[in-house]
Amino acid sequence: MDDYHKPNRKERRAAESKGEMTDKRFMQIADKFIDVANRENQSVSATELHMAFLYAAARYNAHVGKNVMEVEEHEPFVDTMLKAYQEMLRNHLADPSV
Repeated sequence: MDDYHKPNRKERRAAESKGEMTDKRFMQIADKFIDVANRENQSVSATELHMAFLYAAARYNAHVGKNVMEVEEHEPFVDTMLKAYQEMLRNHLADPSV
């Protein structure tokens, strides 16, 4: 039996009002970044643009790691981020809708 509870609309709204990240909100935010990339891709080649986005993600994640999470050991944080990115990238490369 699966213990996973899929929140209903009321629970999602309550979570979002407390600043918690729901799956729906996560996807909405990700879609905003993709929209920016698609707009920029009208004047910048995708092969250059994707590196700018990767740089920005690394810069922001470094800020979160150092200043928000206050990680003292950088390498375990880097390893965690690398593994998360690798999994997401592999999943998207395997997705026939991409």
